[in-house]
Amino acid sequence: MNRVAVEPRMLLWARERADRSVESLRRAFPKLADWESGAAHPTLKQLEGFAKAVHVPVGFLFLQQPPEEPVPIPDFRTLADRPTRRPSPDLLDTIYLCQQRQDWYREFARQVGEELLAFVGSARIGDDVVRTAAAMREALGFDLNARRRTPTWTDALRRFIEQADTLGVLVMVSGVVGSNNRRKLDPEEFRGFALADPLAPLVFINGADTKAAQMFTLAHELAHIWLGETALSDARAAEIPAQAVERWCNRVAAELLVPMDAFRAAHERHAELRTELDRLARQFKVSTLVVLRRMHDAGTLRGAAYWEAYEEELRRLRALAGGGGGDFYLTLGARAGKRFARALVISTLEGRSSFTEAFRLLGFRKMSTFRELGHSLGVGF
Repeated sequence: MNRVAVEPRMLLWARERADRSVESLRRAFPKLADWESGAAHPTLKQLEGFAKAVHVPVGFLFLQQPPEEPVPIPDFRTLADRPTRRPSPDLLDTIYLCQQRQDWYREFARQVGEELLAFVGSARIGDDVVRTAAAMREALGFDLNARRRTPTWTDALRRFIEQADTLGVLVMVSGVVGSNNRRKLDPEEFRGFALADPLAPLVFINGADTKAAQMFTLAHELAHIWLGETALSDARAAEIPAQAVERWCNRVAAELLVPMDAFRAAHERHAELRTELDRLARQFKVSTLVVLRRMHDAGTLRGAAYWEAYEEELRRLRALAGGGGGDFYLTLGARAGKRFARALVISTLEGRSSFTEAFRLLGFRKMSTFRELGHSLGVGF
């Protein structure tokens, strides 16, 4: 049986890149430790299987040195005194997939004659936060009174996504890489990113994060779109980031979701915290995390008391978070973004895009799945 002589360091690099241990791969590759030490070599078939298991292009394993794999977009996750950790294959593959989807949609938009979106790049860092948030609210059709009438803040989040989609933003929400449920994204690594473009602005939200956090992430990434700046973010409502652009986007996001004037008028400063959190979250139809942030901004909750309350609320929400489920095709539409998925289905049915390309960008292989997705989006056949 022919063996492939690969550099042992490349096998070690690939395994560590995927954050896998020898033990976790031992069942599929019992000789892995020998391969990494150079005592034995895999067959080509075994090497291909290993590459698939650790999510690395098999060609990389034939290199003499590990390649540099920087995050392909500006990375604002790092605080000034903390080094960036190596990006995971899941993060990299998610960004690459979204870039491919954006490239496709940009060309589609040109073909059908869509106009450039004036709001992309319409703001500048240093612009007044209140005025910027008001302009975003108007463009999005973000009516506070209408939002208050929605049943829950999770319904408001769904509506928020729809408003951004209607405006022209490709909003993709997924907790996995593509449609691979075995490759779950880590919200501790990133919460979202924005790919700015005047024809195809794209926002990705890590769906593995709590829905409470997703609302603030969407608002934060939309602020990046208004700046016209592509960015990878770790948008946390609680924090004051080191980078000026992240601080500005956080402030705009908070003001967009809960205008300070309205908050001050509604906030009862001497009420019991738990009661007030729940009441204001119901009134403004935002998560309690956003309410806590606005309490901090209003000067009601400061210092250690604020951080303690925020961490306690975050733990509570994580404990309440349920599993996935729901309609498969609605989930698929959310993962790819309804605007993108609808355009791709239409383009494919009209013969301008191939089914092969559509299946690759949507992450499935069955015609029946394509047909049902089209029906769920109102463009089926």
